[in-house]
Amino acid sequence: MARNRTIETQSTEYAHSMARGLGWFSIGLGLAEVLAPRTLTRGLGMEGNEQLVQAYGLREIATGIGILSSDQPAPWIWGRVGGDALDMATLAGGLQPDNPKRENVELALAAIAGVAALDVVCGASLARHARPKPRRRLTAIDYSRRSGFPTARVSSSSWSPPIMTIARRGWPTASSRMPPSAACTA
Repeated sequence: MARNRTIETQSTEYAHSMARGLGWFSIGLGLAEVLAPRTLTRGLGMEGNEQLVQAYGLREIATGIGILSSDQPAPWIWGRVGGDALDMATLAGGLQPDNPKRENVELALAAIAGVAALDVVCGASLARHARPKPRRRLTAIDYSRRSGFPTARVSSSSWSPPIMTIARRGWPTASSRMPPSAACTA
């Protein structure tokens, strides 16, 4: 049993190590795409897509930061898989027969396919070894003993409206000061 736990711990550490490596790779690739989009598009024969390449670079940087800063990098790795699919779909447009750099596009597609395979392996490994977060059981709060009013200094059984307190203590009230005939009409 202890041996299985050791193997599982090692494979979990390996998956997280691979995720960190992919995170740094993402940041590096993203920086290249943001800082040198014209060079990349010219090398692929896809001039005019510089802004798209820069947007993809920002996506790569954000994904890399997410992978490196998260305790659970699996969703970020699966985000990389989606980004790889988007990259391959974009590069497929460069496979036109009239593209003089078509071989470079094929090489880039092969490289992205290889990285996508690493992403899938890493994502599956992280998902397999992910510890489910313990669910916090939500219990209903019992409000049956609350009235909604502020707590009184005197218990509610001895409480009475202020006018009754005055009358009970024998203090003069407005009706006791009036003549009997005016008290009946009021």
